[in-house]
Amino acid sequence: MKRNNKIIGLISVLLITLVLTGCGKEIEVKNGSKVAVSVSKNKFTATEYYEKIKKENISVLIDMIDKSLLEKTYKTDDEETKSIKNQIDQIKSYAGDNEDTYKQMLRQYFGVESEDELKEKLSLEYKRKLAVVDYLKDNLKDDEIKKYYEESVYGEVKASHILITVDAKEDATEEEKEEADKKALETAKKVIKSLEEGKSFKSLAKKYSKDEATASNGGDLGYFELDTMTEKFSNALKELKKDEYTKEPIKTEYGYHIILKTDEKEKPSLDDKKDDIKEKLANQKLNNDSAIYYEALIGYREKNKISWNDDVLKKAYDDYMNNLIENAKNNQ
Repeated sequence: MKRNNKIIGLISVLLITLVLTGCGKEIEVKNGSKVAVSVSKNKFTATEYYEKIKKENISVLIDMIDKSLLEKTYKTDDEETKSIKNQIDQIKSYAGDNEDTYKQMLRQYFGVESEDELKEKLSLEYKRKLAVVDYLKDNLKDDEIKKYYEESVYGEVKASHILITVDAKEDATEEEKEEADKKALETAKKVIKSLEEGKSFKSLAKKYSKDEATASNGGDLGYFELDTMTEKFSNALKELKKDEYTKEPIKTEYGYHIILKTDEKEKPSLDDKKDDIKEKLANQKLNNDSAIYYEALIGYREKNKISWNDDVLKKAYDDYMNNLIENAKNNQ
């Protein structure tokens, strides 16, 4: 079985630096491997240490491999820096700005001793996500892209809405919340009845809508892409023809909507939307199947032609990744 000389060399350097060899002391050689630690008459070599830890610490080696690969392609930018800062700020908020609690959380949940180590860990995960998405995009089939285009791509629409909010206090009882919901629904149906009687949408929006950003201009939302709205809102719009409004109130997390479609642009070409479609499909796959994240990482590493010079390490790697995939499938 061949030895991974680079890893042995790295471990040897770390041991020479960190363990009980003393400054400036010559390192003994035992059977071709440097003696890292001596205890009485017993001597332990870097190779012996490497053989002992390589199965248990395979994740450390995987991090080293990925960092080497990813930093060549995905340079740290403002977006990554901002993402990492937001995550750290969130962790600190959970710690209640208590430094001791914060450090304890770093050790307990992230396995690191300092914020700098955490930043390195988060940076690696950020870059992994970018690589996974790119790998999935590169491996999409033309049929998948065409199907999404035909079924899910629409021209920009222009619409107006009237929003009736469910006005219940945060500490309201379930009965009070149900009563508030019932009242909002009745108001929304009353608005639709007024539309059927010939009242103008603009005037009703100004009178009833609780959307402060649009109520004063008759509920006009301008032009937008359907997938920028909540799913129920978008699905309702898909069913409407120009100048039609919803005959039933549409409930979302914001309240009850009455929606009027005022215009719809021509559907863009497949070529114009292909990059956008690939991005959405890749993220859709990730959201629908958590195991695909690890499968894509395996594919990404294979694409970059990693060669294993140690059969035990290769088996440890395969077992480790298979366990991650299996756990992800079980937890879906």
